Amino acid sequence: MTAYKIDVSRIEELQTLNDRDELEKILAKAQSTIVNGEAVVLFRKDKTGHSQKFDELSTLEDLDLYRKSVFKYL
Repeated sequence: MTAYKIDVSRIEELQTLNDRDELEKILAKAQSTIVNGEAVVLFRKDKTGHSQKFDELSTLEDLDLYRKSVFKYL
């Protein structure tokens, strides 16, 4: 299994749409990835379309903190 990549722009879009189901699907896949010993990479695309990694989640505790920040204002 390889690292799971999450586009933070997509997360922000789903937050705006209040799409909890899709957010839960993404975070469930991230949890599965971590449980299987791989990391979750958070990235954002820059103006030229290149992906820029800015964070990595490697533990369930890290994922839980990220989950709380994603659902904080929903």
